[in-house]
Amino acid sequence: MAEIVKWGKREARINDIAPGIIVTPLAIDEFNGLRGKFYKSMFAKCPIARPGTADEAANAVELLMSYKGASITGATFFIDGGATSNYYYGPPRPQEESSNQSV
Repeated sequence: MAEIVKWGKREARINDIAPGIIVTPLAIDEFNGLRGKFYKSMFAKCPIARPGTADEAANAVELLMSYKGASITGATFFIDGGATSNYYYGPPRPQEESSNQSV
């Protein structure tokens, strides 16, 4: 966001795509690997309850690169099915350990 203040004067647009888990061959290996249970739990808790696809991420890029996205600048697009929103605004998580709390 700070860079667009400088580069906008040169008619540049700066945006950020922040993908979550996107289904790829590597992601499928992860789903079936040691962390598979973690990923499946994360998807079950996120608003769309599934990982994203490469086409969905590409759609966001297409918008940003097209005339239709000409006034979008200084923005971050989370392509994560709502996982980040759920982390910050979803149900409270249990405390790790009571010893970490200040008295």
